[in-house]
Amino acid sequence: MLTGGCLCGAIRYEAGGTPFHATLCHCASCRRAAGAPVVAWFSVARRDFRCTTGRLGLFESSPGVWRGFCAACGTSLTYRHDDLPDEIDITIASLDDPGALPPADHTQAAERLPWLPLCDGRPAYPGGRSEG
Repeated sequence: MLTGGCLCGAIRYEAGGTPFHATLCHCASCRRAAGAPVVAWFSVARRDFRCTTGRLGLFESSPGVWRGFCAACGTSLTYRHDDLPDEIDITIASLDDPGALPPADHTQAAERLPWLPLCDGRPAYPGGRSEG
């Protein structure tokens, strides 16, 4: 079981099952939502994610895309897309032990900031993995 939460502690969560799609996303939408040059995500089956304390604020950042966050401190926590109703993405950095789940690749690398070199040896996909 992976556990984590927001900066202020108002939201705590558990993510069970087997994590998949651990990635570093470079898309402009993720950057703006997190205020960071890149966002590390992992996915789990939606049924395996639950908040144990608090309730996610939700924002529809584009049609069918829902970003979950802490309404008290603003921490970006989740991403879900209506086209993938059985999965949810969770920010790796919000885990209690983010070092335990390293990203496997870079996605949306075509949108990366020009001053952020990709020199870690991970595969980089211009869009999603299916476009690589």
